[in-house]
Amino acid sequence: MQVVADLLTKANVNADLNKGRQLAPGFAYEVPVSTDSQFDLLRHVANETSIDANLVSAANRKKRLLIADMDSTIVTSETLDDMAQLAGLSEAIAPITARSMRGELDFESSLDERLALLSDYPDSLITDTLASIELTAGARTLVQTMRGNNAKCYLVSGGFTAMTEPVAAMCGFHGDHANVLETANGKLTGTVQKPVLDREAKLTFLDQYCRQHGLTREDSACVGDGANDLAMLEAAGFGVAFHGKPLLQEQVALQLNHTDLTGLLYLQGYGQEDFIT
Repeated sequence: MQVVADLLTKANVNADLNKGRQLAPGFAYEVPVSTDSQFDLLRHVANETSIDANLVSAANRKKRLLIADMDSTIVTSETLDDMAQLAGLSEAIAPITARSMRGELDFESSLDERLALLSDYPDSLITDTLASIELTAGARTLVQTMRGNNAKCYLVSGGFTAMTEPVAAMCGFHGDHANVLETANGKLTGTVQKPVLDREAKLTFLDQYCRQHGLTREDSACVGDGANDLAMLEAAGFGVAFHGKPLLQEQVALQLNHTDLTGLLYLQGYGQEDFIT
């Protein structure tokens, strides 16, 4: 609590610590603040000590729909870059991925360009990449806790179904959507089925699941790290940039820059004792 008090004092934010609540000892704390607080300064001060600070409304706080990106969000890496590394093509492919995630390149054309470089490589790259995938800390806890509180959870990625299907199963998502890698005769063709799942498609899936489950956008939490996630993050009730690229840090209000994915549970008011692991 003293750390929180020091941050608020340094940022000159007026808050009643007596009405605060410890969500996880030494890790997460919430305190009511006035809406005219100097929040930008508070976040800056908190970032200097690797602490995430976010301002959320107390209304409709626990969300009933989760839409999550996969690469560099639910899993720790960019899976296409992982395939490139196994193929010895990192120097050619990884810089294109980085530019695409920063929003400097059109997603579909950059995806086509990267996949073309993998044409005729063995499709065993897929299973080899799957074997190396690591879940981001807190990923399974996030999904299981929200599921346990009657939220619907979906993995929606600009990556590939060959990856999202097993990752969704590992975490417990209700379903997944991604691009379909095309193969022939045991090799990658260097193409995906069209249309490509891109930024607008992610927003479309958000709206589709809102309608399907009788919810509104305000009932949703969406999380992602790159430019391809921006449209759904801006539309969601809770749109969260998770270790987001600069574009997202500039445009998305809710940010988790230092913590793991359990931070999205704390934002919703869940305490550590509520977690389902």
